Amino acid sequence: MLQNIKGALLMLILPLAVVSCEKKEDPKLPAEKLPVEVHLNFKNYVGAEAMKLKTVTYKTPQGEDITISRFNYYISNIKLTKADGTTYAEPESYHLLQQEKTSSLHFHMADVPAGTYTGMSFLIGVDEARNTSGAQTDALDPVNGMFWTWQTGYIMAKLEGTSPQSKDTTKKYVLHIGGYKGENSGIRSVSINFPSPIAIEGATNGDVVIKADALKWFEPNAIKIAETSEIMMPSAKSKTIADNYVNMFTLESAATTTE
Repeated sequence: MLQNIKGALLMLILPLAVVSCEKKEDPKLPAEKLPVEVHLNFKNYVGAEAMKLKTVTYKTPQGEDITISRFNYYISNIKLTKADGTTYAEPESYHLLQQEKTSSLHFHMADVPAGTYTGMSFLIGVDEARNTSGAQTDALDPVNGMFWTWQTGYIMAKLEGTSPQSKDTTKKYVLHIGGYKGENSGIRSVSINFPSPIAIEGATNGDVVIKADALKWFEPNAIKIAETSEIMMPSAKSKTIADNYVNMFTLESAATTTE
């Protein structure tokens, strides 16, 4: 009799033990809480024309003729602003954009919290902390040709080409804008407001297209190739160009996408 009772109790306990050992799945987040992506696309222009390297002659606001052979710049510390004023900062936010490498002009911000966004901000250049953090990798790898020395740090933006107005014997101009501290810093902050808020959630991602106009390097503070055909170190002149190029970015569109 006792043995039968023990057997019955064992039969009741075993299913409970099996259930308690089963892995309990975390409840799934509703679609509106899932992280999404924001696709950032940069288009380089020279005035109203899409930039073409080496093959096209453009005219600067000062009336000088230029071709462009290289156009590079860093975009870093990207933040998206929500409708309630809070922000989402992209982790490890350092991107080197190069006109000669078109794939670099498009990248994704992953794991962005779902929500309604009204704008964004970013730095042109590399912040002081990463200028002084020793050897870097990926976009910040010195092999990319955007680094001077540990004393002067990264080249924030680079514009090169030819111009008949250049005093160089080969008619080249080389404008390398750097400096991460002091009055001649080349770092600049850009803020962009979206004309209409974009709501992204679930399977809906964000798509932002930004235009960069290289002619803004030459205005509103007048820069003439005839007077300034080479900048290779931080200086008052490089600061002036940085004060100009902070205005080179404009928003083409900000929308949602299901891609």
